[in-house]
Amino acid sequence: MSSDQKTVVITGASQGIGQTTALRFMQEGWRVITCARRGLPDDLIREDNWAHHFQVDLQGCQAVLDFIKDVRGILDGAPLHALVNNAGVSPKTPFKERLGILNGSIDGWRDVFELNFFAPLRLGRGFAGDLAKSKGAVVNITSIAGHYVHPFAGSAYSTSKAALSGLTREMAAEMAQLGIRVNAVAPGEIQTEMISPEYEALIPRIPLDRMGKPEDVAAAVFRLCSDEFNYVTGTEIFVTGGQHLY
Repeated sequence: MSSDQKTVVITGASQGIGQTTALRFMQEGWRVITCARRGLPDDLIREDNWAHHFQVDLQGCQAVLDFIKDVRGILDGAPLHALVNNAGVSPKTPFKERLGILNGSIDGWRDVFELNFFAPLRLGRGFAGDLAKSKGAVVNITSIAGHYVHPFAGSAYSTSKAALSGLTREMAAEMAQLGIRVNAVAPGEIQTEMISPEYEALIPRIPLDRMGKPEDVAAAVFRLCSDEFNYVTGTEIFVTGGQHLY
């Protein structure tokens, strides 16, 4: 690693938005460290800049702490320039319904909040010292569902993302004392492996008349971590094609 190469940690990078974001940072010359519950696809083209991938479930507190320790071992005292909290979950009940107010177990809600809310909190706290060395950036991946009732996102997922939006604001205020910027990106309907055919019905509600691409989200994340946005903190960018306007 050269002394001027920047390093980013991205969670949930085995597919979709996380993987595309990792590729964007890699192509921009950043050293990329990622994790996900699954390993990376065999056919994924990775250059030397994609330095490490950890197969880990961040839903457990100890797993998060172990991941932080492992990454800090790789850093070996060098600064961390960006943290992208992308890992998230929107589980279904045994009846194939999204977790809602009136269905599913409360323990299922706790599991959703462990990954969607507490993992970003623990990671932000755990890497604060490393990010402070570079006056780096944190980007939390929230969701349009955290701001509006969404027909296909369960209440557990939606409220966890709303909480993450609030956490972004509070992190930005507190971590500014360390010179760390904290922002969020809220995707709308993005074409990933998780999108099912029912989402096509939402396109008429999108002013740009199409679903987004993972590259659209990755571009916003990368810019928020770049020096060009070094006076932007506490902001949530909607990558929704205008869907959030209604």
